[in-house]
Amino acid sequence: MEIDSAAIHAKLKDFFGYDKFKGDQEQIINHLMGGNDAFVLMPTGGGKSLCYQLPALMMPGTAIVISPLIALMKNQVDAIRDFVAGNEGVAHFLNSSLNKAQISKVREHLLAGETKLLYVAPESLTKKENIELLKEVHISFYAIDEAHCISEWGHDFRPEYRRLRAIIDEIGRAPIIALTATATPKVQSDIVKNLGIADAKIFKSSFNRPNLYYEIRDKVKPKEDIIKFIKQNPGKSGIIYCLSRKKVEELAQLLNINGIKALPYHAGLDAKTRAENQDRFLKEEVDVIVATIAFGMGIDKPDVRFVIHYDIPKSIEGYYQETGRAGRDGLEGICIAYYSYKDIEKLEKFMQGKPVAEQEIGKQLLMETVAYAESNVCRRKLLLNYFGEKYEPDSCCNCDNCRNPKPRFDAQKDLKTVMSLIKSLPEHFKIEHLANILSGTMNSLIKSYKHDESEFFKVDDVHNERYWSAIIHQGIIRNLLEKEIESYGLIYVTEEGEKFYGHPFPIMMSEDRKFANVDEDDEDEDNNVSAMHGGGGGDPVLLSMLKDLRKDMARKFNVRPWVLFGDPALEDMTIMYPLTIEELFKNCQGVGESKARRFGKEFIELIARYVEENDIVRPDDFVVKSMATKSANKVYIIQCIDRRMPLEDIAESKNMEFDELVTEIENIVEFGTKLDLEYYIRQNINDDVFDDVYAYFQEDATSDSLEEAMNELGPDYDELEVRLVRIQFLSMEAN
Repeated sequence: MEIDSAAIHAKLKDFFGYDKFKGDQEQIINHLMGGNDAFVLMPTGGGKSLCYQLPALMMPGTAIVISPLIALMKNQVDAIRDFVAGNEGVAHFLNSSLNKAQISKVREHLLAGETKLLYVAPESLTKKENIELLKEVHISFYAIDEAHCISEWGHDFRPEYRRLRAIIDEIGRAPIIALTATATPKVQSDIVKNLGIADAKIFKSSFNRPNLYYEIRDKVKPKEDIIKFIKQNPGKSGIIYCLSRKKVEELAQLLNINGIKALPYHAGLDAKTRAENQDRFLKEEVDVIVATIAFGMGIDKPDVRFVIHYDIPKSIEGYYQETGRAGRDGLEGICIAYYSYKDIEKLEKFMQGKPVAEQEIGKQLLMETVAYAESNVCRRKLLLNYFGEKYEPDSCCNCDNCRNPKPRFDAQKDLKTVMSLIKSLPEHFKIEHLANILSGTMNSLIKSYKHDESEFFKVDDVHNERYWSAIIHQGIIRNLLEKEIESYGLIYVTEEGEKFYGHPFPIMMSEDRKFANVDEDDEDEDNNVSAMHGGGGGDPVLLSMLKDLRKDMARKFNVRPWVLFGDPALEDMTIMYPLTIEELFKNCQGVGESKARRFGKEFIELIARYVEENDIVRPDDFVVKSMATKSANKVYIIQCIDRRMPLEDIAESKNMEFDELVTEIENIVEFGTKLDLEYYIRQNINDDVFDDVYAYFQEDATSDSLEEAMNELGPDYDELEVRLVRIQFLSMEAN
């Protein structure tokens, strides 16, 4: 059709309210309206949807928009209807959520020629009745949204996308526009090849989002860190991504407990709840959405100020797309991801059982994520290189590595060693295998190829496999080495690499970061923030002073020192510096309110003097309220024991195992509540046994450890009986 630039700009203003196009939008629209195929590679926030929405509204016929995002189609359709003054027939969606009456209505508007945009899920497009319907409709063009789903190397591969070209040919050929925000060169090639649009003009915008700040944080106390970050950025909108639905629910609940308005979003919620939560976020009734990757695709909220990954994503593409939802208005966007190698090991386990080829691809993508997280290279440079774009400056000044650079060293000798190894091998191998040879890491693959006999096996005694992986990645970034993506990432030396090999030059790089190899800190939380702190006092001088005070007070009260406050409680005092009784029992584990009021005055007075004399800056008076204890039966148990109800009956009434009930009672007592079990103990435990165990805790025990007690008392004592006596002792003596 004939293209009138003035008319296009007028419609842009009328429908969307914009005075001018962004980036390549106008050229893309002109190209498509001229009847040509197009491939659009544009980062999140670049305005992809307008590239097909505006021409669809202007061209005769109906544009078919194929998208995997069923949950978001309604939002897209509602937005289009708003643009054209509420015309209901102008846009529709066709997916599994519609009933027969709704499908009939869509059919009616389509056949009447009223519908300009029809959003279709790929699964719906394959149905015979829908193919027959669309054969009767004049198609203006096909828009393949989220086109990376075509490629097995994309982060969200959908097998249905592989059939799209055949279905398009069956319905009737029209111009095709494929659009995606994330595609490596390999994925781009797959898209063009599979859709059969080899002659399509490629419109490739820069992947650089200069307003986004990228940071990787060690996954130590992530929940506490997230809450602190959000409280330091009040009123700002943000998205937190987790890999599991369970973690989404837990984190959303924890944020609300701590005064942060948050809602969960994941595929396990019913469609109505998901839609309501999404709308409340868009309307700014809540500040934070905690979500799985199901959330955010197609969401037009320009002022998301932060995107946090509680779990490291499975691929760089997924990470880039999700971080791209921050700062779409060009203003501040903070992107923080928490990283622990334990999470990587979990993701690798999830791949087990899948087809070998799928496992290979998944592991390759995951290792790219590991390299990104652990690297000290400019994160922007790494990201853009991954998508085939060069970033020339040495520093972007807007990522953690550039803002906090580490000392650099010349890696040319080691890079040349890597090249010598590659050139010595008759076949190509992956990064992991090459790094294992150089570091001397023995495994079955090394043995099978007899690479342990190579002169390069354990080339030195200093560097491990991660160091050599970093060297290889540096070579890839500088185009001296290359990965054969088709062959699962086998490494070879490039033409430029051969020149370097003959005439080496300095390769300056920083040593990669080291991360704590720990499990998440919060799989089993106590009913207290200090479950996040355990593991050693923060201030050894104060800890020594508190232990001396505890010893003096133990003599005064004629009890064992640990009966006053256990070591974990003292350690928490050296981290949180509580200055009031309330702070003492809220922030320190094993300290209930009654114990804090009975013994705490001297401790907080000592801490207050220490803080003042040493100009201690307390942790922003920052306290994380943790979720209630996992048992919802706490009050019920206390009331039943007060009524002297047999423990077996309490357990049965709540459908609990007896051992589970005893554990709950231990938790209640350890946090300072006094429970008198004498009525039950005297009926069920021999008096001599009770007296012996009670005397042990009163006179001999150095802590309240059950394990120590069983070792000291010996095999003649039943562990369950010892636990019950220990509970009684703690209630009577400590609480």
